[in-house]
Amino acid sequence: MKIIVSGGGTGGHIYPALAIAKQIIEQHPDGKILYIGSGKGLEADIVPKAGVDFKAIEISGFKRSLSIENIKTIIRFFRAVTESKKMIREFGADAVVGTGGYVCGPVVYAAAKLGIPTLVHEQNVIPGLTNKFLSRHTDRIAVSFSGSAQYFPKDKVVVTGNPRATEVAKADPEQGRSSLAVRPSRRIILVVGGSRGARAINEAFLQAVPELATKKDLHFIYVTGEVHYQKVKEQLEKHEIQSNVSVYPFIYNMPQVLAATDLIVNRAGASFLAEITSLGIPSILIPSPYVTNNHQEKNARWLEEHGAATVILEKDLTGPSLIESIDHIMMNKTKWFEMKAAAKKLGEPKAANKLYEELKRLVSK
Repeated sequence: MKIIVSGGGTGGHIYPALAIAKQIIEQHPDGKILYIGSGKGLEADIVPKAGVDFKAIEISGFKRSLSIENIKTIIRFFRAVTESKKMIREFGADAVVGTGGYVCGPVVYAAAKLGIPTLVHEQNVIPGLTNKFLSRHTDRIAVSFSGSAQYFPKDKVVVTGNPRATEVAKADPEQGRSSLAVRPSRRIILVVGGSRGARAINEAFLQAVPELATKKDLHFIYVTGEVHYQKVKEQLEKHEIQSNVSVYPFIYNMPQVLAATDLIVNRAGASFLAEITSLGIPSILIPSPYVTNNHQEKNARWLEEHGAATVILEKDLTGPSLIESIDHIMMNKTKWFEMKAAAKKLGEPKAANKLYEELKRLVSK
């Protein structure tokens, strides 16, 4: 089986694509995967490090206002389609998978025009522009949330979940707990600012720390992001923080740490939500207000509506509001168990396998 995958711009598009690639190779050890992305995107660095063959095309996204740059983007799109057709033919692809981001637009479109089976995967509750466009041309549309199905042609949609969930669902919680050196009697609350950090989350957590440090049955794992680590560490040292707060710039074994987590405070990226629901982790979500089409708030509200999360908008985030939300969940066992069950119900730990089965059906037609 020879499969081309494409997606880029953010890890939310890249990691699901790599999870799909991994599942295909597990099922077909002699299979071949080619990843087509942008030479300027994160995928150009992440994909080769994952051991997947990578080729780049030149493409850019549309501006959301009338602009002369959009005319140039249209020209680049059709050039990229021509480039993609050449790569698809040379590789001899059996199918092409797109996971979002503008780079997968010309790749999936080119495959459709060549009559090659195509599948796109939508991670967010509200679809992105690229997948909306591709929905008219692709053979199958896989979605992470059932609420996304209404935005696509009914006869093409299948609810699979997000393939990132499959990898995280297999993680060992004991490995996660031992790597953090947390006492067995303490419940773990993971606070994450993202790989680059989130200033608003950092500020609220620092404000809340004096009171949080008094909750000895809880252990707070605080991931600041590399950018903010030194500054946050210095401020925490001024508080003479006790042994129930640990600070890290980044966590490399995140699946294992997530598996050991009892409550998480984080942004609301689609892949992250797939990971925590696959494990049934209650969450306090602080959507980034800087994301295109306000995807994160829509994702977060979906979990909140189903009882799996509490949402705090960044404009309302303070130390006291964070403490109140943590107490509301962790000091009420019934509430915690209800949220855990609700999150687990939304999770799709076999998402990668479901996507593979859909892909196999397309190829065998």
